[in-house]
Amino acid sequence: MKTVLLMRHAKSSWKDSKLADMERPLNKRGKKDAPMMGKILRDKELTPQRIFCSPAVRTRQTAEAIVEKSHFKGQVEYVDPFYLAEPDVYLTSLQQLPDDMERVMLIGHNPGLEGLVQILSRQVESLPTSAIAHIVLPIKHWTELNADSEGDLVEILRPRDQKEKSKK
Repeated sequence: MKTVLLMRHAKSSWKDSKLADMERPLNKRGKKDAPMMGKILRDKELTPQRIFCSPAVRTRQTAEAIVEKSHFKGQVEYVDPFYLAEPDVYLTSLQQLPDDMERVMLIGHNPGLEGLVQILSRQVESLPTSAIAHIVLPIKHWTELNADSEGDLVEILRPRDQKEKSKK
């Protein structure tokens, strides 16, 4: 069994209309939510072995917060094709992973990530900013992964849900 954590970047700022989309940073909410999600990964013992991330500023900042708060010790790899990628781009990247990787995280963008959740779990779910889809795949080797692989969507961790839990 392999585990993939699919994370949409944290909330980004639209304040500076002159910035290219690739250069948009996190806004105030994003700067709070991303570290919170990293801590949740640590608390749930879901810290990945490796993180693959879009090169956009907002995804890089999200990855940095995840690394810090989850106590991630592995390598973050920035993957140029992940910028606004379609599901097949993410799927191809997963298929190329070495088999010693049991749990990996992809940090990217919608609609590609939501499409990948649907392909891998056969469920339609929304991934708001900072949300993480936790999917367990019924494969031993990453090369076995394809669009017909039906994984188990264990949970979707959404910042709003986590904030509500902490208020109780």
